[in-house]
Amino acid sequence: MNELFGTLSDGTPVHRWILERAGVRVRILSYGGIVQDVEVPDRDGRAGNVVLGFTGLDGYLAHPEPFLGALIGRYANRIAGARFTLDGTERVLAPNDGPNSLHGGERGFDKRVWDVTEVEHGLRLSLVSEDGEEGFPGRLEVTVTYTLDERGALHIAYEAVTDAATHVNLTNHTYWNLAGSGSASGHELRLAASRWTPSGPDLIPTGELADVSGTRYDFREARKTGSGYDDNFALDKGVTPAAEEVAELYDPASGRVLTVATTEPGMQVYTADHIGEPFEPGAGIALETQHFPDSPNRPEFPGTVLRPGEVFRSETVYGFSVR
Repeated sequence: MNELFGTLSDGTPVHRWILERAGVRVRILSYGGIVQDVEVPDRDGRAGNVVLGFTGLDGYLAHPEPFLGALIGRYANRIAGARFTLDGTERVLAPNDGPNSLHGGERGFDKRVWDVTEVEHGLRLSLVSEDGEEGFPGRLEVTVTYTLDERGALHIAYEAVTDAATHVNLTNHTYWNLAGSGSASGHELRLAASRWTPSGPDLIPTGELADVSGTRYDFREARKTGSGYDDNFALDKGVTPAAEEVAELYDPASGRVLTVATTEPGMQVYTADHIGEPFEPGAGIALETQHFPDSPNRPEFPGTVLRPGEVFRSETVYGFSVR
């Protein structure tokens, strides 16, 4: 089922779809592939929205910076100096985060209207990123499939092909608040990551893979997130062909539990300390499954190059329960 959600200034319509299964209801927009809301029950069976979003299209257009619920590409996270060298050719990108490129540039996938087709228990979104868009080489064809399984878990499956070598790193930028309102700083996070990638003041990794032992980055045993995180964690499992569970987020007040399984080697944990109005700092937690920031300039990190004849594939699964 879909409905008109709004219209862009150029007349392009934006539609909203509703997926519902096993007591979970998800609303998704064609603009940015945005996950607008996710309704799940608490321990008393009361349904509530557990993600940050706006009620109308104008909110997303007026406040693009938080990337609320959006699909992110062509490269999620930061690329230092908005440039990289691939096969001997330097590529200059659009700098939109100081001197760096962030989340695909000035007009990333979060600001595109995706083509949407319905599939069983879900939606398939597609777009084409033309050669040279935001400075990236190659014509990239992307599909992202949202589905709800028989348990109500939300699957996000990504695929991409290119006609020239390029870098690809795709994610979804949903902010979770399992309480449904207020601060998420009291949520407890468990994360299967014994290393993280320290960064400088511009959030570009230094290249080190640091041990989390004895630091505030050690979430191997569940504990409150608090605030002050916008960091990439190197998941112990690395890149895997099938999604493996790597994280659990728990809200003691509502009893809601979110589990995250992924094929990706990293996760950016962002506690939304710098999120702008109308939201308060700490109103949600982003758990962005991804390859590492600045991988195009860090050959020691897991690679992000996609070449003609190859297929980029990635999947992340968000599961919901209570305790």
